Amino acid sequence: MALTAATEHDALSLLTAQAVRSRAKLMLELGLRGELTHFTVHLDRMDDVADAVLATIARAYPSLDIPFHARWRHFVVDGADCWEKIASAVSWPDRAARARAEFDLAIVSVLLDAGAGAAWRYKDAASGKAIGRSEGLALASLDMFASGAFSNNAHDPFRVDADKLAEFSASSLERGFQVSANNPLVGLEGRADLLRRLGRQMLSRKDIFGQRDTPRPGGLFDHLVAQAGGKAIAAPSILREVLLQLGPIWPSRLSLAGVSLGDCWKHPEIKTDNATIGLVPLHKLSQWLTYSLIEPLQRAGLEVNDIDGLTGLAEYRNGGLFVDLGALALRDADDAERAHEVDSTLVVEWRSLTVALLDRLAEKVRTRLHRDATSLPLASLLEGGSWAAGRAAAYARRADGSPPIKVISDGTVF
Repeated sequence: MALTAATEHDALSLLTAQAVRSRAKLMLELGLRGELTHFTVHLDRMDDVADAVLATIARAYPSLDIPFHARWRHFVVDGADCWEKIASAVSWPDRAARARAEFDLAIVSVLLDAGAGAAWRYKDAASGKAIGRSEGLALASLDMFASGAFSNNAHDPFRVDADKLAEFSASSLERGFQVSANNPLVGLEGRADLLRRLGRQMLSRKDIFGQRDTPRPGGLFDHLVAQAGGKAIAAPSILREVLLQLGPIWPSRLSLAGVSLGDCWKHPEIKTDNATIGLVPLHKLSQWLTYSLIEPLQRAGLEVNDIDGLTGLAEYRNGGLFVDLGALALRDADDAERAHEVDSTLVVEWRSLTVALLDRLAEKVRTRLHRDATSLPLASLLEGGSWAAGRAAAYARRADGSPPIKVISDGTVF
């Protein structure tokens, strides 16, 4: 069926965790049949992957009390929770006010988190450390947030205002992230543009983002509370709202029936009987953002259920773990030396296979730990976990800890 025959229902069907998981399963089935262009799959190496993850869990969380893989973990330096220290000193009017601020912080921080590159570092004033990658990006965004860089109100720094974001400059981000010729950050302009797009989207949807305040990311909290009736909400429903309400901010991406598809890409071997043929949704940043919104909702008194209805994250640490430990192998070894566009068939295969193999990995790890999906959801497996094991595997093989496959990033995907 031609894409021109697509309906809105077809498009919306791709804006779900279920679609990510089902398409990933199709990709894995292709791999197991030897029908993928760039990768072969070796399930006999999955025990090695599970061993690496279990060893990582044993070192980091011997009690098996594993938190979610969320942005909040990256605000912890040397055991000190930088955000909790700030938040506990604020006299919040109520729990909802803190939740709105945490939504503001989480949404902006996650959107600024796409790979920093191996060279960039952020000098943390409190610890004196030069911190790179996701943790450095987290601290830079937290410091900007706490200083009121995203607020219009000098007396209320802990907020993000839509109109401030709509005009946010790359130079402001450059200063906040300590970027220089000697400290380059990948995708700086792309990040700033994403913030501006977020600002404009919130201004255009005041009905969503301005229900209890002027438009701000924290308005999504009020929207979700209304949907939940103040009681309970399923994690996949949070993701769906994140995709629907924030989807238009993503640049240069696919759309179907006028609906922005976000982190969704083409692969010629994915066959379906409708207009979504050849499309592979992944929604990495949106799912990680969803994981990061769960705790503020819980602190505000809402129950969040079906957390394992979300999927693992299709990013280079999880994906690198499977490549470095041999569960995935490139057909052409020279591809490891080349840089690949994020929309290339190779990268789409790699990311989708990562999602499917994370489900397989979860089964193995849970069996070994005598846990189930409720007591060890994917959010905790990632944190415990696969992400850290992937980073360790990368550093064991490459001095700069870079992933085994080079991806050309515009600062909006990984």
